[in-house]
Amino acid sequence: MKNIMYVLIAFAMIILAACGDSENGSISESDENDTESTSEQENEEETEEESTNDKDETITFGLTSWTSTEAPTQIAKQILEEAGYNVEISLLEQPLIFEGMQAEEVDFFMDAWLPYTEAELWDEYEDDLQQVATSYEEVPLGWVVPSYVEDESIEDIKESPEKYDGNVYTIGAGAGIVDISEEVMTDYNLTDDFELMPSSESAMISELDNSIKKEEPVIVTGWRPHSMFADYDLKFLEEPKENFQYDNVYVLSYEGIEEKYPEAYEILSDWSIEVSELEDMMNQYENEDVPFEESAADWIEEHRDKVDAMLEE
Repeated sequence: MKNIMYVLIAFAMIILAACGDSENGSISESDENDTESTSEQENEEETEEESTNDKDETITFGLTSWTSTEAPTQIAKQILEEAGYNVEISLLEQPLIFEGMQAEEVDFFMDAWLPYTEAELWDEYEDDLQQVATSYEEVPLGWVVPSYVEDESIEDIKESPEKYDGNVYTIGAGAGIVDISEEVMTDYNLTDDFELMPSSESAMISELDNSIKKEEPVIVTGWRPHSMFADYDLKFLEEPKENFQYDNVYVLSYEGIEEKYPEAYEILSDWSIEVSELEDMMNQYENEDVPFEESAADWIEEHRDKVDAMLEE
């Protein structure tokens, strides 16, 4: 009898142990499922965080002191801010902007004149940079005089350099239009009688304004878009050797920007503007003291459909 009881007790213990193992196995499987679920949720959260990380970073625009750069840069800045980006603008000489883009310290430049005016800079950096969008096409540049000046071409000014005091006023050294002007000085044998006078854009315009008030001849470097053509009656001097050629104006960035900031890249890929619109903004800034921040906001509201389409990309 005792033997039977021992057998029954042992059998019961075996059954209880088996049930315990089954229960432990069930708990272990449940824990595993919970762990997998938690892991999947964390991965989803990390993916979501990664998709918005670019909004936490700062987009940097390179800005020259030219008014033709300030207006489009301010518009682009406000559009990207509307998309949720932090945006900074860094005032630099143009060669430093190209260098900054190569180093990925500057993300966008809104005012690159190619293929002619800034060919030297582009040749140096083109392996590392890309053209993101075309702002506007076939814009003129060259040497400019008031319309009352009789000379029609650069060949003509060689006949009487003294009436210009032997000066050709231009913007800061390093700009493409300055480099081309140096070539013009050589190609037309002007170096003995004329001197290229690099300065700031505002100093150049001041020389133009003072000369026009006195109705005196003056030569400056000019390009469109620029408010000088709205403010004064001017003409480009003909340049038969074609050192100055019509350019397109591009938005530039570095290779890989589309992976680093994909949404910003897509937005600015659809950028364009009319030359006349930029000249209106420049004219408001110079003659009516309207800040570019204000005129940029006005432009965005006037082109709401275009901007919305850019933001939907």
